[in-house]
Amino acid sequence: MGMTLSSPISSAAIAISLNMSGLAAGAATVGCSAQMIGFAVASFRENKTGGLIAQGLGTSKLQLPNILRRPLIWIPPTLAGAILGPLSTTVFAMKNNSIGAGMGTSGFVGQFGTLATMEGSAPTYIIVLKILLLHFIAPAALTLIFSEIMRKKGLIKEGDMKLKL
Repeated sequence: MGMTLSSPISSAAIAISLNMSGLAAGAATVGCSAQMIGFAVASFRENKTGGLIAQGLGTSKLQLPNILRRPLIWIPPTLAGAILGPLSTTVFAMKNNSIGAGMGTSGFVGQFGTLATMEGSAPTYIIVLKILLLHFIAPAALTLIFSEIMRKKGLIKEGDMKLKL
């Protein structure tokens, strides 16, 4: 679902049309968040604060021209989502609804959906901590690690993720 979010396809429309819910919707939210937060953090040196906000709270679709030009830049946030999605279901039992599933961190729709869906399953502060970890902190950390490794190997170069807005 995360890769769908960064493509021309609507991940939100897919989640809604499939009536995605529960653990699947929770994992989808984590995957979408990994794309958005991942690209925002990995491209910070090129796009600064404006790019961080535009991609992290707006959409990772802004990277589509760069993905088409240099597909390797898609690897770090996708790996982060591939690691965190299964963890979100098996270890953290993250759930969501169809509206939040395909939105990631866009306008915090995914996070509000998670809160609403998981309400009563644990104390609110525990749910918020899980959201912070799986939707923001872990995607940022993992993507940054993977992208820096790829930069050191010359697979991602300066300017590969520069937004032309």
